Amino acid sequence: MNGRNIWIMARKELSGINYEKTIIFAILLQLFVAMFSSFLMVGLTSMYDPSSVSQYSRFRYSIAYSGTNSTLLDRLLESDDFTVYSMGLSPALESLKERKLAAVIFVPDTPPDSKDPVQITLYTLQNDLQATVVGVKLKDVFLGFEDDLRTARASRITEQPIEVQLPPAARTEGFYEFVFGLLIPLLVFMPAIISASLIIDLITEEYQHETLETLVSTPITFPEMVWGKILACEILVPAQAGVWLILLALNGIRIENPVPILFLVSVASLILILLSALTALHYRERTAAQFIYSTALVVVILLVVSVPDNPLNLIVRASVGNAGLEIYGAILLVSAVAAALGYATHLYARRIGRLAQGSV
Repeated sequence: MNGRNIWIMARKELSGINYEKTIIFAILLQLFVAMFSSFLMVGLTSMYDPSSVSQYSRFRYSIAYSGTNSTLLDRLLESDDFTVYSMGLSPALESLKERKLAAVIFVPDTPPDSKDPVQITLYTLQNDLQATVVGVKLKDVFLGFEDDLRTARASRITEQPIEVQLPPAARTEGFYEFVFGLLIPLLVFMPAIISASLIIDLITEEYQHETLETLVSTPITFPEMVWGKILACEILVPAQAGVWLILLALNGIRIENPVPILFLVSVASLILILLSALTALHYRERTAAQFIYSTALVVVILLVVSVPDNPLNLIVRASVGNAGLEIYGAILLVSAVAAALGYATHLYARRIGRLAQGSV
């Protein structure tokens, strides 16, 4: 094979990618995700854990306190999260409906040392994210007021309660889990999936536009044409993934081992691109090839993630500086698989090229 011919084909395909609107849109979507990762993290986290949004809120919420004065009012006034207004219940509820208030708290006239429970009523807006944030911030205030009531009613305790020593709960980090567990693997592997889909279009269009006979009549051989298209798609992967990692770094997200990560992604993406190239060469029709590729991609991903030290897991570990030598072993293994697939692709392309030349 002539490396110059391969590069000529790769350059031709790279120059024509700007006409692929689907690919350009996918790249712009990834660019948006990488640039606004911090903003998206808050929004996506709020979908499955709305209470987590409270840790990012530094706003002072206006709430109304109605009813009998108590230590709860003192605790609310001491809080930095709320601006408290003492109001009657009816005007407070009207202000809540008009969204002038974030919540209304009503405290009955039950004495702290009474035998009856103190039933506090909290009014918030229904199906409102702000109500969830306010509720989470009010939780600590209510727990403090509960301690006040327990202290006031301590004389009624006739039995000494058993103290249960529970281990401290592990502190969860929504941002850490989202960025390193989801965002980084998504951004670095999406270019691989897109490039693998792109190679199908680049190969099948030669059959659909009936330009195959023209190509094989030039000095460029059919395998060189295929490898040129593969090279063009492969170049896109580390280029995009590197840009995404840089944008994440500009967002204040420190990523360890960027070079091994890019190398592993590049080799793993080559496997997907070669599989797609073989599929396109066999079916020669875009719709059928894309369907087979999409189905096979799901199977391959399920098989890969079932292995403990899979590339996705290693990339997550490498990004936090905890991959060790396993990532280099994975690179060698994936490189061997890519080399085998590359040899099979070359043989199949050469066979098709000979058949095409025989039909010219």
